[in-house]
Amino acid sequence: MTILLAHAIAPWAQALITPVAAFVGGLVVATAASRVARSAGYTRVTTLLLAGLAANALAAAGIGFIVSVADPGALRSISFWMFGSLAKAGWREIAVGAPLMVAVMLWLPSQARALNALLLGEAEARHLGVDVEKLKRRLLAAIVLAVSCCVALSGLIGFVGLLAPHWVRLWAGPDHRLLLPASALVGASLLTFADLASRLAFAPQELPVGILTAALGAPFFLYLLLRHRDRVESW
Repeated sequence: MTILLAHAIAPWAQALITPVAAFVGGLVVATAASRVARSAGYTRVTTLLLAGLAANALAAAGIGFIVSVADPGALRSISFWMFGSLAKAGWREIAVGAPLMVAVMLWLPSQARALNALLLGEAEARHLGVDVEKLKRRLLAAIVLAVSCCVALSGLIGFVGLLAPHWVRLWAGPDHRLLLPASALVGASLLTFADLASRLAFAPQELPVGILTAALGAPFFLYLLLRHRDRVESW
């Protein structure tokens, strides 16, 4: 909706308005899903994931409606956003989103010890002095902020956040003091190589990088489901 309105008012305003709207919308949806998943004072992760899937389906219906009523000029911008691409992420867009994303990246490592304690289980983390529910809320707000900026500026580039942490975990272990910064570097490198491949594969035409990351990420996601299917079936 913001892309449609910004295109109607002033195309240059899209770089300024879209990240703000993305953060507000993402925070509202994440808060609603968190409320649904909260029971007896605790946020159940499985229920949170299912609530997120339902919210995603509702958002997809809204996007489909906007696409059906958009004019051709706005439709091109929406299509670029839906497939994901770095082609329109210029210095103006970076100036808007980079400070917020850097702030989140600098804050996250400070939570590494609490996240390490959480690996033992929520009850064990509480015994170690971690306010688990407060930690979840802080992490949710930080993640929504970072992801909203990324999605607003480059569109829907999926599976990078799934591939990079699991690859790093395989060789570096679960310690978040190393896992968090290493995942950021590996994720950035993966996206850079995927963008390079998408530009060269069908040159001079450019394949949206979101298509390539989805083609790589979907089989990996299925592999994870098969590897942990006993745990998934216990849900």
